Amino acid sequence: MSTFKQLGIHSDFIKGLEDLKIITPTEIQAQVIPLLLEGNSDMVGQAQTGTGKTAAYGLPLLHKINPTLEQVQGLILCPTRELGQQVAKQLFRFTKYSTKIFTEAVYGGEHIDRQLTRLKRPTHIIVATPGRLIDLIKRKAVNLDYVKTVILDEADEMLSMGFKKELDQILNSLTTARSKWLFSATMPHGIKQIVNEHMAPTAHRITINSKNVVNKNIDHKYLICDEQEKLHVLMQFLKSEQKNRGVIFCKTKVATKTLAKQLIAKNVAADAIHGDLKQKERDKVMRAFKNESLQLLVATDLAARGIDIEGLSFVVHYQLPDKDEYYTHRSGRTARAGKKGISLCIVTTSEMRQIRYFEKALGISFQQVKKVR
Repeated sequence: MSTFKQLGIHSDFIKGLEDLKIITPTEIQAQVIPLLLEGNSDMVGQAQTGTGKTAAYGLPLLHKINPTLEQVQGLILCPTRELGQQVAKQLFRFTKYSTKIFTEAVYGGEHIDRQLTRLKRPTHIIVATPGRLIDLIKRKAVNLDYVKTVILDEADEMLSMGFKKELDQILNSLTTARSKWLFSATMPHGIKQIVNEHMAPTAHRITINSKNVVNKNIDHKYLICDEQEKLHVLMQFLKSEQKNRGVIFCKTKVATKTLAKQLIAKNVAADAIHGDLKQKERDKVMRAFKNESLQLLVATDLAARGIDIEGLSFVVHYQLPDKDEYYTHRSGRTARAGKKGISLCIVTTSEMRQIRYFEKALGISFQQVKKVR
């Protein structure tokens, strides 16, 4: 097993990592960090969420920043506000014992004037959603002339949210960038286009096997019932979990809203997050969940991107996801920071095929739970 010191990480950053109880590099960190520290190069990394990508690219980026030059030198593009805030917070924590490197997160849904004010302070790294960054460029509020490193985090999500045009525009404007690093869980045609158009043909390619991605501290379980019994079965499970907190996943906005209403009607402290919520409403729900006045969050896959809440005991798949990487992403909401967690699928007999598929594709095994009558 390698250590962060052996990978070439500066001792000041290692102290910051130790405070976060990040001691042993994950597979992607071990493969990517030495490569990115080496010099200027392009890299395409395929890895699921929850594999430690932020440290994999964040630590080499911090090494490349010159703290005495008060200009933006690094740019990280993210699909959602939550992920952007989370990345900025991690970078801040990594630099706790080092020379100060200033990171600013900018995103839609917050008043642009606040961000304009914050950007007047010295800023070395900007973490941005593509739409908001374009707004700031148009207002000449950011100077990207000194950017040497640009990172696309969860690139496939940015594409699925319709940001292809913005990404092309941003990447075309970064004439000084020497290193472009792209991370994506999947490699659809649009991502291949971005790689071909904006990255060197010699770009390093690293793929982390999805079978090594799922957190070992998660117990994967399934319970078979009829479709009309699902709510009853869910209530039984929540009863057994008592005051424990978790996230329940549905595939559609409609199902998410309906289930949240049904739970609230049964006096469960729950609320929903989905794509129809305005940013203000979403923030209100997330605040209530973080300060524990809500016990449960009912969410769609996309709305849950970037959620990082410690101490969640379980995840329930009320409706199974279509893709195995979505299963990884959902179940990764629990069992964080070395704790144990449960990932429960409530399925009908016909959905058992998908459970078997997840077992094979992700190298995990599910345990059947018997129904409580």
